[in-house]
Amino acid sequence: MRPVGSKYLLEEPIGRGATGTVWRARQRETAGAEAAVPGQPGETVAIKVLKEELANDADVVMRFLRERSVLLRLTHPNIVRVRDLVVEGDLLALVMDLVEGPDLHRYLRENGPFTPAGAALMTAQIADALAVSHADGVVHRDLKPANVLLQQGGGELHPMLTDFGIARLADSPGLTRTHEFVGTPAYIAPESAEGRPQTSAVDIYGAGILLYELVTGRPPFSGGSALEVLHQHLSAEPRRPSTVPDPLWTVIERCLSKNPEQRPSAENLARGLRVVADGIGVHVNSAQISAAENVGVLLMPDPAPAPVPGTPGAPGSADPTQVLPHTQGAYDPNGATSVLPQTGPHTGAGGPSGAADPTAVMPPVPPGSPGQGGQGQSGPDDPHPWQNQMRAARDRNDQTQVQYVDPGEDPLRRRPQRQVARPQQQPQQPPRRRPQSGTGPGRPQPYQQAQQPQQYAPPPPPQPRPQRSRQPEPQRYTPPPEPRRPAREPRQRGANPMRIPGLGCLKGCLFTIVILFVASWLIWELSPLQDWIGSGKGYWDQLTDWFGNTVDWFQDLGDSGSDLPQ
Repeated sequence: MRPVGSKYLLEEPIGRGATGTVWRARQRETAGAEAAVPGQPGETVAIKVLKEELANDADVVMRFLRERSVLLRLTHPNIVRVRDLVVEGDLLALVMDLVEGPDLHRYLRENGPFTPAGAALMTAQIADALAVSHADGVVHRDLKPANVLLQQGGGELHPMLTDFGIARLADSPGLTRTHEFVGTPAYIAPESAEGRPQTSAVDIYGAGILLYELVTGRPPFSGGSALEVLHQHLSAEPRRPSTVPDPLWTVIERCLSKNPEQRPSAENLARGLRVVADGIGVHVNSAQISAAENVGVLLMPDPAPAPVPGTPGAPGSADPTQVLPHTQGAYDPNGATSVLPQTGPHTGAGGPSGAADPTAVMPPVPPGSPGQGGQGQSGPDDPHPWQNQMRAARDRNDQTQVQYVDPGEDPLRRRPQRQVARPQQQPQQPPRRRPQSGTGPGRPQPYQQAQQPQQYAPPPPPQPRPQRSRQPEPQRYTPPPEPRRPAREPRQRGANPMRIPGLGCLKGCLFTIVILFVASWLIWELSPLQDWIGSGKGYWDQLTDWFGNTVDWFQDLGDSGSDLPQ
């Protein structure tokens, strides 16, 4: 346990948000006259302790104390009441009523979306709380399901809006260096994302997103990053689910308008949502249906929306940056940009001091170098040395000549063969260059390769280009001709050189058939198989006959032996 001030004692944390931690606490003694609710000793309350960076910001502390009275007098049945504010050293805390129940975000995840009529009635009660706060000049700026607590009683859900003024306190100069805006990206209004003037219409936009999430179970815009979500808020339109009735979709579209001036006021939004709930229920009459279909007439914008202090264009905000006038003469905002003079010692040719040198096309050639007619060098009509270097570079970068290769000679396609000893051949000398026919100086044509058998001829060489240079032309590299491969001798085969796939298997099958035929013929001719088939005896009967004949034969032998004289 940790004491907060002299009147409260923290017991256990029950929630944590972007601006602080909510604790279950107990009141130690009755609060003084500075508190909105004195309370009783032993009473259970909820205390939200703001983060340390908020407590260490002097601007937040001053705004916390300045808006103390605004937060304490903000009471409504659908608003969690702020009972007291505590400032103690580096600790800032808001003492609020304890609501025993889940928040709307958790309820949606556990129970699923609401029915269209239930979502309309739930959002209507939240719009009632917004109407009271906007009339008092307080804008929530962070309306989302996580900031709506559900108080359960009598089988009904009673929404209570919390964290009023937290976004207003967090929006300080010391914190805006690390936060681009105050709020949650999935529920932020387009004008808040762009830094435009903000009014109470930002809460109406948040109510439209909350209503969309109540009937679908998810916000209308989502993405992989906060910037992607903000981009959808600025340019994308929400997709209409098939389960949303036409009157309710009319309310959602009006609340999610990109133009804040077209959004309805909180009071008109609550009235329109109740009309829609009556017209889309189970037991409705024709008058209620007609009123719900014409709900757009009730969604009138707020003629005097409550501004958010501290935002651009709001009362009390900083003035825009002013352009300082010119110190000499009248200031012309449409005048041309002045060019600063150059401070270096160099001056251009024929120009004033400080002017930039003109751009040179080629670097100057020193005296006596080629092209200047110096002693022992080329004449004035010869090409510039830079031209000779550029021409040599062009010659080195000529297009490569493509030469087709016989598929049988392609090493990537032929099968590996056993290396055969080849007779050594004399290396062929490349043909000499032949002088170009005709008169006048010109560049000699490159020599061509000798024609090889079973190869295509190379493409014709490029046409010569006349040059005026007297320097020797760099020779092109031409690869030497590839030596001829000796033709392989054909393998000695039979009379029929043609190969028939599967012929060896066919020969084996035919030979086996012949052997089986001869064997079956011999068995038929030499065995008593014909007698068996002719007499119609079975296998076992024939064996019995053989056995009986054998026994009789042995008996006959024995009888004949006994009849011999002694």
